[in-house]
Amino acid sequence: MLPFEEEDIKAAARIYRQDLAQDDRELIEVYDHIRALDPSGQRFAFVLRDTIDQLLNGEVTGRYDWKTLFKTEKTHAGTLVEINLQWEFKFDDGINMDYQIAGVDVDCKYSQQFGAWMIPPEALGHLCLLVWADDYKTQWSAGLLRIRREWLNGGNNRDLKLTIKAEHRDKILWLWRNAELPENVLLHMNPLDREAVFASKSGQQRLNELFRRVQRRRIGRNVVRTVAQQKDYMKRVRGNGGSRSALRPEGIIIMGDYESHRAVAQRLGILQPREGEFVSVRVARAGTRHRSAPQITLDGETWVVADDSDPAEIAPHLPSHGSTV
Repeated sequence: MLPFEEEDIKAAARIYRQDLAQDDRELIEVYDHIRALDPSGQRFAFVLRDTIDQLLNGEVTGRYDWKTLFKTEKTHAGTLVEINLQWEFKFDDGINMDYQIAGVDVDCKYSQQFGAWMIPPEALGHLCLLVWADDYKTQWSAGLLRIRREWLNGGNNRDLKLTIKAEHRDKILWLWRNAELPENVLLHMNPLDREAVFASKSGQQRLNELFRRVQRRRIGRNVVRTVAQQKDYMKRVRGNGGSRSALRPEGIIIMGDYESHRAVAQRLGILQPREGEFVSVRVARAGTRHRSAPQITLDGETWVVADDSDPAEIAPHLPSHGSTV
């Protein structure tokens, strides 16, 4: 999304929110409560990432693509999103709807297709938390709507569930709109690189190839689990025989979610791993031609992010957990 488009959406939301403040105080109270629990939306985003990965069950199945799910699994997605959001945010059980948030009954509806939320007749008059996530677009949205019959399409399915008319989606008060979903790296990486990653029968070799080919990008724990397909997948990343040890002779370092590792990534000018994530990158000793590049001192020497012209050399050790750089 372009910056000016994001600002336009925020401005429209502010105006709509002001109108609702007088007409629907409950909706505003629920909105403010959720935003207070998760100002950045990061907790919400990781619930959606983890739920999709839970359905894919990559450690057992090796799957990474939503399209490979069975129809019954896709149908179950909405229930899992509802459960996992309640678990994360500790929402109370609702009286007539799924949750009670700020003392208000709220129903939760998820759809992988934007706008295809299925609204049951019993939700009429109630607030709905409408959630959408798309692994292919790497985006998600969540908003609140007071369900009114005149805003809904007629139900043609057997259980009489309804959908929101497209022209009335502007009535949704967005908590977050087209926000970034943590990337499913396996889905979005170069197909030839992905084929190379999965070519080996060894889980350790597959992980080594993953960190070798996917550099400067956040790699989530569930991606590691899917590639390794082993119970001790985290051990396969660390030193002492894991990918950190295997790739060190090639100059590749693998940063985890320790603060000391995040600091290394920041100093090198690359993406910092968030909780449960890794970022790999090849480094080289800083020379005169690297003067303008971001630099960091490790093992008593100065290092920069390597480019294609830098020869492979043994990478430095990363600082330990709790240390500073």
